[in-house]
Amino acid sequence: MNRKRRILLVEDDFALGTSIVELLQLNDFTVDWVINGIEATHYLDKQIPDIIVCDLMMPLMNGEELFLNLRKKNKFSAIPFIIITANIDVEQKMRQLENGVNDFILKPFKVKELILRINNLLDFIDDIEKKYKADPFSKVTIKLSEKDFMTQVNDVLVKNIKVNLAVEDLTSKLFISKSTLDKRVRKLTGKNITQYMREFKLDYTIRLIKMGEKNIHFLVEETGFNSLSYFSTSFKNYTGSAPRDFIKAIQEKDILIV
Repeated sequence: MNRKRRILLVEDDFALGTSIVELLQLNDFTVDWVINGIEATHYLDKQIPDIIVCDLMMPLMNGEELFLNLRKKNKFSAIPFIIITANIDVEQKMRQLENGVNDFILKPFKVKELILRINNLLDFIDDIEKKYKADPFSKVTIKLSEKDFMTQVNDVLVKNIKVNLAVEDLTSKLFISKSTLDKRVRKLTGKNITQYMREFKLDYTIRLIKMGEKNIHFLVEETGFNSLSYFSTSFKNYTGSAPRDFIKAIQEKDILIV
């Protein structure tokens, strides 16, 4: 049995919000309703919906501000976002499209139109996931995945090297559960996934140092560590030397070679 799709509705108009919730529920959706962008932000700290339907004009935090805040975070970057608005001029519409909003619906609207727009977006996301998610029952896929798995992991880590990427973000990008990811990385490297991700960043740092980079604050920023202290501790545990000592040793070695 397929699970019900969960929709977050952000709408400050009580009458309209009540009607939308009732109609979406009648069409077999689970609906959570909040009245502004601030409440939506608090909601999203605890729950990830399949899609967000949001009014554009609201007090405290409007739909555009909410959308831009969410797109800054990897955790929410792939959630489809539909804007509801009563009036939108060409300039405003272009700005929303440039921001990356997935769709618009103009008030007043027919229920069928809203349902179709929601279903179209959800079907599109499903099609993408099916296309790129490997078939776990394919022998060919299993063989290839064992061969290329760490290459896929490393590719994601390289592309997000400047970001403090959480394990959950990595699992979502690889279409794999956290436990399975950890087991496979342990099997292939002897390290848990957190250790592997941290040491991947440190190896990248060492390459930068050997290429001549000496600014430790730049290294911290370039590799997405949370803080200088955490970077320094991690680096010393991994290499046996503090970052400054390691850089100094590399420089002295280069001088001797010259």
